[in-house]
Amino acid sequence: MKISTVIKKLSVVATGATLITLAVAPQGKAISLKDWIGVGTFGTLGANGVVTLSPQGDKQYGYVSTDRGVIGVGLTGVGGSGSPANGSTVTSPFFKAKAGDVLKFYFNYITSDGAGYSDYAWGRLLDASLSQVSLLFTARTTPNGNTAPGFALPPLNATLTPATTSIIDGAPVWSPLGSSSGTSFSKGSGYTGWIQASYTIPTSGTYALDFGTVNWNDRGYQSGLAFDGASINGAPLIGDPPTTPEPSSLLGLLVLGGLGFVSLKRK
Repeated sequence: MKISTVIKKLSVVATGATLITLAVAPQGKAISLKDWIGVGTFGTLGANGVVTLSPQGDKQYGYVSTDRGVIGVGLTGVGGSGSPANGSTVTSPFFKAKAGDVLKFYFNYITSDGAGYSDYAWGRLLDASLSQVSLLFTARTTPNGNTAPGFALPPLNATLTPATTSIIDGAPVWSPLGSSSGTSFSKGSGYTGWIQASYTIPTSGTYALDFGTVNWNDRGYQSGLAFDGASINGAPLIGDPPTTPEPSSLLGLLVLGGLGFVSLKRK
């Protein structure tokens, strides 16, 4: 599928608004991001380069990429020394879950960057006001040690299987990386392979899933995140008749990823 670079406007939806169940397909079908809202570059794709289909068995997976990403995306105040440059994020429609329900999904971090340019990706659980309930997982470029969970990032709340994952080293071929596909800046480039995240919902309520990725300290050499197979208690979260929240201002949209970061150029 052709990469889609989309900037949509977001409204912060009140608790009483119409709910949408998460548009992730049952096993053997194709994920749809039709009613997801995001900024930068995101979309769906089948097996492509180093990224196979997920263990879920779906025909496609979702992705976000820093290629042609936007400034202002990132986890506010998170990342250690340096700053995020540009990136992309995408947020699911709202869904309901009960306390004790188990949320599961798969993710795969892919990066052409390396060395001191520590791009990162994340998955979060948001509430009905799009405030963070839980940082579910992180993955981050590093020349040594574990890529997921990412270093110098907050503790995770989901359980990862495997619990720690180093990079599968190389110059990853994956079309969402754009012109960086098949390239490697330095050691640390590659991909994690599919990792499962599992999280127990603490309180009954209305939620959304948020996935994102950012370049760190510059905009060169791209990174991305593939995701698939979201389910509650083993039941896929399937989109009912889709409804899109009414758009508001671009400023509201920046709630997804943070504000005001400065972009740095690699020398």
